[in-house]
Parts: sequence; structure tokens; C-alpha cells
Amino acid sequence: MVMGVLNVTPDSFSDGGRYFDTASAAERGHVMADEGADVVDVGGASSRPGAAPVAGPEELRRVVPVVEALAASVRVSVDTTTPEVARAAVAAGATILNDISGTLWPLAAELGVGWVGMHMRGTPATMDGLAVYDDVVAAVRDHLLRLAASAAEAGVPDVWVDPGIGFAKRADHNLALLGAVGELVAASAALGARVLVGTSRKRFLGGLTPVGDQPAPVSDRLEASLATAVWCMQAGVGMVRVHDVAESVRAARLVGPWTPGRVEVPAGRGERTEVA
Repeated sequence: MVMGVLNVTPDSFSDGGRYFDTASAAERGHVMADEGADVVDVGGASSRPGAAPVAGPEELRRVVPVVEALAASVRVSVDTTTPEVARAAVAAGATILNDISGTLWPLAAELGVGWVGMHMRGTPATMDGLAVYDDVVAAVRDHLLRLAASAAEAGVPDVWVDPGIGFAKRADHNLALLGAVGELVAASAALGARVLVGTSRKRFLGGLTPVGDQPAPVSDRLEASLATAVWCMQAGVGMVRVHDVAESVRAARLVGPWTPGRVEVPAGRGERTEVA
């Protein structure tokens, strides 16, 4: 599955406020749906490193009208850590809470919606100083499995876990987590949870694919984003969170037949058939 990123913020690292107003955000969400996004993830508060928090009323103003505009034509998730925003977004039609704080599973259970719990330390404003681990793979895996078990026990109907690439992680941490993502997939599946990964356009990719002696700018990270997304798909990850939806959907269709445990046969334009 492909989740399209829709930032309704003035300070997103990836688009710099391009979709800050409701009309342009709704238009972009519909385009992503037409490009094949399975889910459109609407967020009204930036989580880039160093980002300041957004007051609840402002986040509500940004998010709810966009969710309402999209929910009839595509599955919508809301990227928030604020309970009041989560409630309002679900009332407007969102069916997944994408929760970087990993704390909203009781609310997801109450509302009967899906939930993505992510690994992060601190807040976006403080997380860069907390990227210290003895064993990052074990720390992230154990944390996420505890979250998944709690969410499942509470009755969340659709549980996802996210290793939080780039959130309180250095480049070497991100690479270690990507290298072991198949282990997380297997361990999560034992608890009835699936794995979501978002590497799209992130800072560490710029450092891995420099342009001359400088990290690749955000606008020049497509190939690296696709490469890491395909790696995750082949490892059995259930969903990738991306900015470049059309390219990622095409990659997913190509990778499908080689994904462990299933064969995916194209059934026609815009359709996919899975065969066990």
C-alpha cells in the first residue's frame, strides 16, 4: 500500500507550504488518489526536526476541512498527536490515526479506527539530541512491539507500527533499521500488526546521494526515496509513506510479483489482484 503525504502547513521540509490553504490541499489530495494512493495522510503540524508545536485550534482549522473534502473519495489518515484533532478528523471521515507520539491507541480503540504508532524520542524540537542507542534495532523493535500489543489488547481494529526513520535517529541508525526491517515485519505480524515506513525525501537520503560535495537537496531525492521504498516493499512492509505517489505506485506494481509470500498480477489499469 502507498500512503501519500499531504502537509497542510506553512513550514513543511518537503514542500515549504505549497498546500497550506484548504483548496490547494484538497486538490493535491485528489491528485494523489487519482495517482493510486491507498491512503492520503493529512497533517496540520510539521514534525521536521526543530519544528515548534501548533496550537490545537489552529491545527483543527488546517486539517478538518481537508479531511472532509477528501474522505468521500479516498481513505484518509490524520497525522496528529492531539486528541481533539484526532476526534474531529475521525468525525470528518478519517479512518486512521497516524500518531508519531505512540500514545493515541486508547483513542483509536474508542473510535474504532486504525492506528499507526511510531518510535520517537522527545519532540520534533528536541529529538535530534536524543539519538543515542546501544542497539537501535533492538530498542526500536521492543518499543514498537509493546505498543502493538497494547493497541491490539485494547481493541484497535487495524494496528500499524512505524520505526520512525529520521526521528531521533542518525543516518547510521536509519540504515540499521532499514537493514533489519524484515525482522520487524515478522515480529509485528506475530501480534497481528503491520509495518509502515516513511523514508521519502528525508535528510539522511541527501547525505547518502550527494551532489558534488553537498547533500542532495530535497528536490533531488526521488531516486533514493524510491530505492528505500522498494527495499521495504520487498522486505514485506505493508505500507510506504511517500511524497511522490505516482512513481511509488508504479514501483509497488513492479515489485509485487517478487514480494515474499504473494504474487501480484496486474489486472488492468489501476487494478491489482493478489494471489497467495
